[in-house]
Amino acid sequence: MRKDLWKFLKHPIYQEDENTDLKYRLGIFAKLLGFSLLISIVLGILINALPELLGIDLGDHAMELIFEDYSPIFVLFAAVILAPVLEETIFRAPMVLFKKSSWFFIFFYVFTLAFGFYHITNFEINTTVLLLSPLLVAPQISIGAFLGFIRVRFGFVWALLLHATYNFILIGPIILLKLLDIPLE
Repeated sequence: MRKDLWKFLKHPIYQEDENTDLKYRLGIFAKLLGFSLLISIVLGILINALPELLGIDLGDHAMELIFEDYSPIFVLFAAVILAPVLEETIFRAPMVLFKKSSWFFIFFYVFTLAFGFYHITNFEINTTVLLLSPLLVAPQISIGAFLGFIRVRFGFVWALLLHATYNFILIGPIILLKLLDIPLE
């Protein structure tokens, strides 16, 4: 699977996987989920260390602010249902329009980067954030590439499920702590 993923990411082509066996697809799904979470967690640790290491202020992250205005249950709904449906519809569904184009690889990268950089809105925009934006949105660019891969190979619903599961695993523990009224710090 890693070789197929790497080959795809080096030169994306729209080629659906003909193996429709559910066990096979769930195995690929689990591996993509694991890789994407590992990459995001490592990058997240690095990103969270930046302010102290570089003596910079990245401002408040959207996740810190969203809990001030919304209930944990709504945040869970927004992160696990609403965001995946909207973002997959905007950033992955249109890929099918370019599947026969010799330029598909360009559209794949444009959609992947647009998805990643869209998430810069999670930060308070200032010069420092803009300069560091490639690093700050690297986790989203990474998961965007995995979502694009599964979208092409297995279809839209699989990308939606991967996105929702990924968000649930990352935000679920925060929601649980909020529901139990346990401070995050």
